[in-house]
Amino acid sequence: QVQLVESGGGVVQAGGSLRLSCAASGSTATSFNMGWFRQAPGKEREFVSAINWWIDETYYADSVKGRFTISRDNAKNTVHLQMNSLRTEDTAVYYCALQSGIGDSRSAGSYRYWGQGTQVTVSS
Repeated sequence: QVQLVESGGGVVQAGGSLRLSCAASGSTATSFNMGWFRQAPGKEREFVSAINWWIDETYYADSVKGRFTISRDNAKNTVHLQMNSLRTEDTAVYYCALQSGIGDSRSAGSYRYWGQGTQVTVSS
């Protein structure tokens, strides 16, 4: 069993920055990728970024490439998403998720464990 807790959300003006964090606890021995997804009102959940649990293989949605950076700390139990040059269209609830085994890094359906989400609001 794995529990994920997100933090770092808030309200920021367009052009500003936020850093999200996701802390994992429990049995992560079979983890493969940890990903970030977001869901805006009236929209479906979409992939944002992911990083492999064991090696520094990273993935980004085209909409955030060059603005967001995903990283993992040395303990391999916390993942960060640095979000720069934020735009109003980045406004959403951001969820972290963890695969329990091999899966498509960009597919929400491949992730078994999910956090409760953290709200990011970008104002103009």
